[in-house]
Amino acid sequence: MPTHLPLFVITTWLLAMLPGAGQALMVRQVLELGPRPARATIAGNATGLLVWSTAAAVGLSAVLLANPHAYLLVRLAGGAVLLLLGFNTLRAAVKHTAPDAPDAPGAATAGPTGLRGAYGAGLGTALGNPKAGVFAVSVLPQFVTTDGPVLLSSIALGVLWALVNVSWCVLFTWAVGRGRALVSRPEVRRGLNIVTGVVLCGLGIAVAGGV
Repeated sequence: MPTHLPLFVITTWLLAMLPGAGQALMVRQVLELGPRPARATIAGNATGLLVWSTAAAVGLSAVLLANPHAYLLVRLAGGAVLLLLGFNTLRAAVKHTAPDAPDAPGAATAGPTGLRGAYGAGLGTALGNPKAGVFAVSVLPQFVTTDGPVLLSSIALGVLWALVNVSWCVLFTWAVGRGRALVSRPEVRRGLNIVTGVVLCGLGIAVAGGV
């Protein structure tokens, strides 16, 4: 069954806050196309996260049930991923740059028209995000114990991950629409990155240590 749900929610919330192609796409749509396309993109992004988590759950549940010792390796890998994300976020904040800024054509520069296009853009961005896959494979399983239905518990965590991501994205796009100047200020983004990086590093240490 899922364990440490508050920690899982905090972790997924902080990961959702990290700047990336998905946020850049939503910002563009809020500022240029309006809130409805942004909401469609959020829905597409959540669908992509569900695809990642379900695919990981199907494969990893079999591994964890067959070899309980693999759980230790998964936990260490998850802690390493969180530490790396935290370190990269802090480094980017020090350099006054946004980590993982989208550089691929079609990520934030594309202008999908209509709700279907916006949904497809969000789905494609999530499925094309390697961090989502790494999180689903290495971090998500460590919040599931082998005592119980591992597959169903993993899928449930994937649903919770998607819901947390949707919650942050809705709040973020609302803030962009209401306070464009404040959200876009470099010092505000830098402060958020510093706090996020520190907390992610702490979570990585706690996860690796089995706390």
